[in-house]
Amino acid sequence: MPAPQEFLQEFVMAYLRLENITKQFGAFIANDNVNLCVESGSIHAILGENGAGKSTLMNIISGLYQPDAGQIYLQEQLITINSSADAIKLGIGMIYQHFMLVPQLTVTENIILGTGKNINLNLRQKQAEIKALSQAYNLEIDPTAKVEDLPVGMQQRVEILKVLYRQAKLLILDEPTAVLTPLEVKSLITILRQLAANGHTIIFISHKLEEVINLCDTVTVLRRGKVVATTTTQQTTSQQLAELMVGRQVSLHLNKKPIASGKIILSVKDLQVKDNRGVTVVKNISFELHAGEILGIAGVDGNGQRELAEALARTGVKIGYIPEDRQKTGLILQFNIAQNLILKAFKNPPFSRRGLLQQEVIKSNAASAMEEFDIRAPDVNVKVSQLSGGNQQKIILARELAGEPCLIIAMQPTRGLDIGAIEAVQQRLLAQRERGTAILYISTELEEVMAMSDRIAVMYKGEFVDILDAANATVEQIGLLMGGVER
Repeated sequence: MPAPQEFLQEFVMAYLRLENITKQFGAFIANDNVNLCVESGSIHAILGENGAGKSTLMNIISGLYQPDAGQIYLQEQLITINSSADAIKLGIGMIYQHFMLVPQLTVTENIILGTGKNINLNLRQKQAEIKALSQAYNLEIDPTAKVEDLPVGMQQRVEILKVLYRQAKLLILDEPTAVLTPLEVKSLITILRQLAANGHTIIFISHKLEEVINLCDTVTVLRRGKVVATTTTQQTTSQQLAELMVGRQVSLHLNKKPIASGKIILSVKDLQVKDNRGVTVVKNISFELHAGEILGIAGVDGNGQRELAEALARTGVKIGYIPEDRQKTGLILQFNIAQNLILKAFKNPPFSRRGLLQQEVIKSNAASAMEEFDIRAPDVNVKVSQLSGGNQQKIILARELAGEPCLIIAMQPTRGLDIGAIEAVQQRLLAQRERGTAILYISTELEEVMAMSDRIAVMYKGEFVDILDAANATVEQIGLLMGGVER
């Protein structure tokens, strides 16, 4: 693998060039003299653990942050980006992992928001434009649908279309496939390759190493705010990239012990759930889940998985619940680490006595959890809004596993996480399985479901169309069931 500086000198024409970019938040250095060259017309991956500085760097390029030091060059011209409006004018478009959408507005209204000053808006014409744009990029979506009514996968499409509508030449995609199905990922990869072939330049942030190898031309790896390597995808492997990211050896394969299932922990019979519009979204679900067993649920996003998880999380057994969206329903972002860790137990001893919170006990509990779960922050008083996605997820894990639950419902537990954080989450859940905990593991990551599960239920249009033995199931078989092709 070539040294970073040696490889940077090989670029003939850099569309984007960063020189010694530094960004500091208090005592924390998020970006430390970062140098980066992104070649015109290329797909350039940025890898790193959660908290390595990727998002901060992208926020600087997209105008949300300004660097404390360093220069930015676009097509070899020195530029200053003071706002997201500046970035858009320069042809820089950012697609965020956590969507920047207004839920109450329609797809069309979200996409055109802020793009014009004409008060005589022809909404039907705009809807037609959006429909044509979505069809052109194989990202078809109802332009009249309200965003709040769309599943996460469809909301991702809105974000992509929003940037394409603004005719960005440099596209920055932050975990764009985290919420997509395998077929949608293939479609997106095709789209990105076409965009690059047509002269667009793309920065691609992902934790899926094989995806990076297959799609991207070049990879830059960040670790603790610094560039540790830049190489071509042809000159590296997934294993090498994983070890560069975390600075240690990483196992990319799960070592799962044979199942030793016990008594029935959860029994579900003919469950039906309606959404807030009165539409039945979970239909006649029946299954049993045993102690020491992981039942995976595979399916395209939006087929009733969220509603099923929320319904089961209300049952009377002792449950640990990892919700789908850690920021909206898993944490209180303006609370600190210590406060979030006791959200389910703050009324109980030892955290409360005679109605008074025991602050020293709460801080001690947080310090212990931070050490045990490798939650990286300066201290227990840091607001969780300031933490990376991986550290936020570790807080939820620490809180939900604290009471030694007999049932864990894990909804998208690794969404948007890097390889090190994924390994940590999965190993924690497997340790709970060995302890005898029953686990419902819901994910749109098919290979992940297959690796973690003992049995796999395939969900389509609110129903379990089949329950398979994970050891004998194939990707093709499950993929067809997910699409409703086989019953």
